[in-house]
Amino acid sequence: MMFKDRIEAAMLLADELESYRGKNAIILAIPRGGVPMGYIIAKRLHLPLEVVLSKKIGHPLHKEFAIGAVTLKSQVLSNAAADVSPRYLDEETKKIRALLTKRYRDYYGDKPPLQLKDKILIIVDDGIATGNTIISTIEMLHAEHPEKIVVAIPVSSQDALQKLKNSPFIDDVVCLSTPINFRAVGQFYRNFDQVDDAEVKTLLKEVSANTN
Repeated sequence: MMFKDRIEAAMLLADELESYRGKNAIILAIPRGGVPMGYIIAKRLHLPLEVVLSKKIGHPLHKEFAIGAVTLKSQVLSNAAADVSPRYLDEETKKIRALLTKRYRDYYGDKPPLQLKDKILIIVDDGIATGNTIISTIEMLHAEHPEKIVVAIPVSSQDALQKLKNSPFIDDVVCLSTPINFRAVGQFYRNFDQVDDAEVKTLLKEVSANTN
């Protein structure tokens, strides 16, 4: 399945998520590519929008290989972190948290984050290749005691989708396409322009203005 752009993918996902319209739910978009999609879905379903601020911890010898993830409040490590020095993990966590704090201020200013307890969390991204980082993030979101966690994505590799379905922290997965020959998320969009921080800030500001 080929999507014209993130707008088309978001509209199709919103159709699948119609049962959550007006419910006690929050759209949590993963930046940056998930934010334009989360914005459209939030508007369609009359739900608040928040950005998930988390970042993977890369292995010291292979930075692209995720061995855990960090949010502003918590950290989760995979089994692959067992052979990594605690000092490296501590330093990386501090570095990532400083970056996330700066990004939060940049996006939201002094606005406090939404409370996630007892809410239905709908995690939105433009696609998933390996699933490692999003699963670490969801494990941390689960610690906030939401009512339910839903992952909504237009496209995913078959391996990543299986990981999502096997996760004890995820209650439901909405995925429109799981192609066999999956190399990268962008190959399934005709237009896959990069989303920058300026666009993210504009969308968040517009959502905030409409909900105040």
